[in-house]
Amino acid sequence: MPGGLTVACQYAGICGTDLHLARGHLDVPTPLVLGHEGLGTVYELGDGAERDSNGDPLAAGDTVMWASSITCGTCHACRILREPTLCTNRRTYGVNRPTTEASPLRGSWADFISLEPGTTVIKLPTDTDPVAAMSFACAGPTMIHALWERRRVRLGETVVVQGSGPVGLAAASLAQLAGARVILIGGPPSRIAAARAARIGDEHIEVVDSGDVQGALDAVLDLTHGRGADLVIECAGVPAAVEQGTRMTRRGGSYLIVGQYTDGGNTWFNPHQIVHRQLDVIGSWAFTGAHLAEYIRILPALAKRFDLRALVTAFPLVDVQEAIRNVAGGSVMKAVLAP
Repeated sequence: MPGGLTVACQYAGICGTDLHLARGHLDVPTPLVLGHEGLGTVYELGDGAERDSNGDPLAAGDTVMWASSITCGTCHACRILREPTLCTNRRTYGVNRPTTEASPLRGSWADFISLEPGTTVIKLPTDTDPVAAMSFACAGPTMIHALWERRRVRLGETVVVQGSGPVGLAAASLAQLAGARVILIGGPPSRIAAARAARIGDEHIEVVDSGDVQGALDAVLDLTHGRGADLVIECAGVPAAVEQGTRMTRRGGSYLIVGQYTDGGNTWFNPHQIVHRQLDVIGSWAFTGAHLAEYIRILPALAKRFDLRALVTAFPLVDVQEAIRNVAGGSVMKAVLAP
């Protein structure tokens, strides 16, 4: 189509959101091709699509990544709040674009995906490792939005990250890159071991298998001279983690909630902790094409410092169910499908 392009998918990520979609936790139109994160090569360009979103020339065979969502630009969030992640008309590949639309190629869990005009498409430098790029394909831009737009990491801060999946590891690695000391809390032990092997996190606390929440809190306090962390980032996606996180944050600190993307239900917490500690409690939702562009820009620095490639496990597209089971069970860090 004019202004659009067709991409041959090389890798398609399995995100935690995909598990929620498969389990019916989000109301989405069907039939639907899943896959909102991916990397591939340009197969065909429509008229007017000869340059990527950075202005660099595009040609068949170029390796690209693309932002999962297109915002409307006209709603209150887009025009007045200047926060397009809150766009009420946001359209997302692999989430709310059914196969009954103009083109059925609307998800990355396929051999090809059709990207319509308005999609942020970024050409990857030739020396970029595509497997490393896929490690944080969705988590990286999501955390760039959180840490650049919502609450920045300050040099020398102590940061606690709750959750050791891709979002948690993206948060930890970006915070380390910004000059923070990072305490990573999560599990199971295999994921903590993978994070340690990839050099992500300065201290590591396993809490999933042990179930020792109080022990994790005590460890954080011990590592911070009894004060708590300057910034705690919730990336666990477990509602109960929110109450725990407020107690790990120092007085006058910040609590940044990113992991509650789907409605996991209510949780108990003591509001006195927020007042007594005088906490800034901040939420962050999704990302835009600008955050994908920033992720690709800083990807060389991330890949140089951390072993991102080791976090990725590739599965043939036909083994998608096995890949989903591995992600759900936590036996792999980041699963990608190779159509």
